[in-house]
Amino acid sequence: MTDALNPSRHEAASAVSSRSPGRPKDDLASSVAASAALGIRPGPGGYPGAQLLRTWWPVLIGLLALYLPTYYDLAHGIWNSEEQAHGPIVLVVALYLIWERRGMLFTADHTHPLLGWALLLFGLLLYALGRSQEILLFEVGSQIPVLLGTLLITLGMRAARSLWFALFFLLFMIPLPGFVVDAATGPLKQYISILAEQALYIFGYPIARSGVTLTIGPYQLLVADACSGLHSLFSLSAMGLLYLYMIGHKNWLRNGLLIASILPIAFFSNVARVLLLVLITYYLGDAAGQGFLHGAAGVLLFIIALLLLFLLDGLLAHFFKPNAQRLSPPGPCSS
Repeated sequence: MTDALNPSRHEAASAVSSRSPGRPKDDLASSVAASAALGIRPGPGGYPGAQLLRTWWPVLIGLLALYLPTYYDLAHGIWNSEEQAHGPIVLVVALYLIWERRGMLFTADHTHPLLGWALLLFGLLLYALGRSQEILLFEVGSQIPVLLGTLLITLGMRAARSLWFALFFLLFMIPLPGFVVDAATGPLKQYISILAEQALYIFGYPIARSGVTLTIGPYQLLVADACSGLHSLFSLSAMGLLYLYMIGHKNWLRNGLLIASILPIAFFSNVARVLLLVLITYYLGDAAGQGFLHGAAGVLLFIIALLLLFLLDGLLAHFFKPNAQRLSPPGPCSS
């Protein structure tokens, strides 16, 4: 009876649900209008923080019950290795991207319960199988269908589209399968060893190679799996795609060229890393090449690879018309 005498509440809800999804700057107005239409009032602490917890606490408790043990195991396991050190960074970035779009968690659209439940059940089965059999590929990867299914059931396709990159970015948390690592690292190490040998030979160094073992002067250096560049490629791909998302170029050709450049940049950065470590060993000794400088060289070359990607983007700007870009995806706190 009260709703019949107050049709503005239905009109507000209708206006929010019909709002075009192509304007992220409207997230704040959309979320405020949606919360008003649904009877949600901002508390003294401001709009969405406390209301977010109050509205979504059952879902948050369920997700934490599922994945806190997983994160604990990762933090005390593979996240401590050089190959998977990017895992916690990926998780923090994904959570930040979701927080930036938190206004969408109050804007219900036409839901898709059939597809949502199918994805949710599939994700839960993956989680159960991965957790019980200690298969991290399934356990960590189950986050994506679980979250996507939850969004489709509760909020609909609009919220799923708004949070698509945060869900996609979680892919970089998933450890690569062993057969993929084994199949890729062997050829990569071989090519890197050949290029490093040829480069040093051209400059007159006493270098020889046997397989993936380099001999320079009295020292022998094995090009290990960490120097293959596979995990650097994985990490650089994550940072490169995040950069493209944050910049928001509208030209698909420009985006495609930047994505295509990630592989050669990562590969030649690892060639440079091996060259640097060989020269450090040759001039400063084996202890220097295997000590602090070994790890520092990897970090330095990764930073240089990122800078090369940014430099290439700057060069491509001269060949493409400038367009409206955003420095970061506007969230509900944007003005």
